[in-house]
Amino acid sequence: MLDQLFTGKIRLKLLARLLLNPSSQVYLRQLQKDLNVSSNTVRLELNKLSEMKLISTVEAEESKIKKYVANTFHPLYSNLRSIILKYVGVDQLLEEVFYKLGDVAEVYLTGEMADGKGTPFIDLVVVGDIDKEYFEQLATRAEKLLNKKIRTAIYSKNEFSNSLLQDMPHVCVYNGEWGIDSKLG
Repeated sequence: MLDQLFTGKIRLKLLARLLLNPSSQVYLRQLQKDLNVSSNTVRLELNKLSEMKLISTVEAEESKIKKYVANTFHPLYSNLRSIILKYVGVDQLLEEVFYKLGDVAEVYLTGEMADGKGTPFIDLVVVGDIDKEYFEQLATRAEKLLNKKIRTAIYSKNEFSNSLLQDMPHVCVYNGEWGIDSKLG
């Protein structure tokens, strides 16, 4: 099955798109446009991932558009999601930066990467009482390691509300209550 999984860049991009934000639903034309490949190429890859039961289809009666979503019940889902997070560098960022900051309550991956799109940026929302100057130093080091620009919004626990994330794609990648391993693994 692993040989089937990682046979090409398009499949890896599709997996990243669906596994980074498992609650998102995508459709063929959207993926064709985002990945800049033919609809037939996307359709073939989606069919293969469906055959492996890694993704499921959702059909809305009113629009008759078939949408695809990650199968979070697949036995390999957690492991594959962890691999994808490693692929995009989020796991390394969490290990290199956020464990060294002290009182971090939550970290959200936002923007295009949270939507599973390839981007040279890692957009984050950090919630906690942290040393911002020290954070900047760590983020600069992490940028060199990951070869991506890190953009952040930092909120204290009192300032932050989930409504701030309401209109943007986001995935919680760290919560101080459950730590990194349960979300990544």
